[in-house]
Amino acid sequence: MNKSITVMGTAIRIIEFQKSDFIALTDMVRSFGDDTLIYSWMRNRNTLEFIGIWEQLNNPDFKGNEFVTLKMQAGLNSFNLTPRKWINLTDAKGIISKAGRYGGGTFAHKDIAFEFGSWLSPEFKLYLIKEFQRLKEEESNHLKLNWNLQRTLAKINYHIHTDAIKESLIPKELTGKQVSYVYADEADLLNVSLFGKTAAEWRIENPDSEGNIRDFATLEQLVVLTNLESLNAVLITDGMSQSERLIQLNRIAINQMRSLLEHKSIARLK
Repeated sequence: MNKSITVMGTAIRIIEFQKSDFIALTDMVRSFGDDTLIYSWMRNRNTLEFIGIWEQLNNPDFKGNEFVTLKMQAGLNSFNLTPRKWINLTDAKGIISKAGRYGGGTFAHKDIAFEFGSWLSPEFKLYLIKEFQRLKEEESNHLKLNWNLQRTLAKINYHIHTDAIKESLIPKELTGKQVSYVYADEADLLNVSLFGKTAAEWRIENPDSEGNIRDFATLEQLVVLTNLESLNAVLITDGMSQSERLIQLNRIAINQMRSLLEHKSIARLK
């Protein structure tokens, strides 16, 4: 899903490519001219140095020899460089060229896009950075909201889960210590089903970490944990043994985690 920000009255698209934000240079030039400004910018020797160094730092497949050849030509009247030529010659990853009447254009990694903004206008660059930061803050707040919601659901379902244990698993006249042991045992059943280890095993592996294994769960794991708690309560009520439930819950956890990790709507929350 494409995102968009408005900078000095101009709508600018932002896409995600290889887990990074890429900003549309094609949209950025609308207030100043047309795409020929991108070509003029790329002909500049300082620009070539900048995008070349960026690739060397971030792209292990970058063809450095081709970059050296282009630097030698930079400054000549006959020298020209387009985004597609740059990509084809050097296997660059910081600039991409997308075809299409509506979704196409030239996009650049935010680092490179901000540099292009400086070349267009220092004022434009400042507003571009400001709007981009505002967008990232909104995304961060949205993620926190979803994160807290899932933690709240997990806590609510835990009460349902422990009630089912009390009604179906705990024999009469157990001591308080025995009751606590059964609760902990069922909690670790879910931990093993989802995380592959008990809470105690996690603490041994992470002696310097504050909190517990569930405090460090991902958003997907919290979603699955919520579902496992409800399912386990049903399985307990149905009289299924703990070993049978462990196998069943682990299988469900694997399937649900796979589904969530492949689902586009979950990916957009990150």
